[in-house]
Amino acid sequence: MPNNIDPSLDDLSIFLAVCQAGGFRSAARQLGRSPAHVSETVTRLEAQLGVALLARTTRSVMPTEAGRELAGRLGPLLGEARAALQDVSGAQGEVRGLLKLNVGAGMMDILSPLIDRFISLHPGARVELVVDDRLVDITAAGCDAGIRYGKNLAQDMIAVPIGPRLQHLALAAAPAYLKRRGTPAHPRDVMGHDCVRVRFSSGVLSAWRFERGGEELSFDPPGKLVVGIQAMRAAIDFACAGHGLVWTFQHWLDPHLNSGELLPVLRDWWPPFEGPWMYFPNRRVPAPLRALIDLAAGERDQAAPAA
Repeated sequence: MPNNIDPSLDDLSIFLAVCQAGGFRSAARQLGRSPAHVSETVTRLEAQLGVALLARTTRSVMPTEAGRELAGRLGPLLGEARAALQDVSGAQGEVRGLLKLNVGAGMMDILSPLIDRFISLHPGARVELVVDDRLVDITAAGCDAGIRYGKNLAQDMIAVPIGPRLQHLALAAAPAYLKRRGTPAHPRDVMGHDCVRVRFSSGVLSAWRFERGGEELSFDPPGKLVVGIQAMRAAIDFACAGHGLVWTFQHWLDPHLNSGELLPVLRDWWPPFEGPWMYFPNRRVPAPLRALIDLAAGERDQAAPAA
């Protein structure tokens, strides 16, 4: 056992960055350091601890079992340290520092206006949005908070509502397509139509869900076109071009419904669902995240109907 184990916070932060980035070069770019400096720092840390933290090959860098355990415990500790330092800085009256958010792809339209106002109010802050529809460990990913719909919230997290509290899923198609193929009169009719489907990064094709008067129906129609969630805009464009029905968030379809490019289908069967939430691991949050939480709360209060 080494006698002198006293690594600096900077060395520990560099090691954690390598684990999160999956390599020395990626970590070096994020940190603004040279790859050689990053590699030497980790080597020095391993010598101090007397244990290999990373398994290195010519193609990859992966944490060893000891490295994974150390990274898992360092993430929350260094996050708390950053929050404390940013709180001290924020106490001087200006919000500064990086706000890193892990965001589901379906929430960007809702989040973008809020981030625009946040940046205008706090020019000293920086924002990084990691768009990913997969559920990830936000702490291990180095993010301050995640934004997901209620059913997908991570366990043991503090959550605050953000954006509209009620949204809808919607079904639509181009006028030319409906003229050619007819308009579905019941949700079961979608099984006989051309459909533009969306596949999540997990590989899942989400079933089309309908609800009316307490009755809930779910169908898995054949996809004439299947598009990855990252190209959702293209899926809507395909529907506008007359290639079939498309089923997705209403707020994504609204501009096309308003312009007449798409027509609503089975509107009285569009199911409501709970709006997004922002979640984070503890109540002691860095100053930029606290400022965003306060901004979202203020806008939510303004939008609430008068009693």
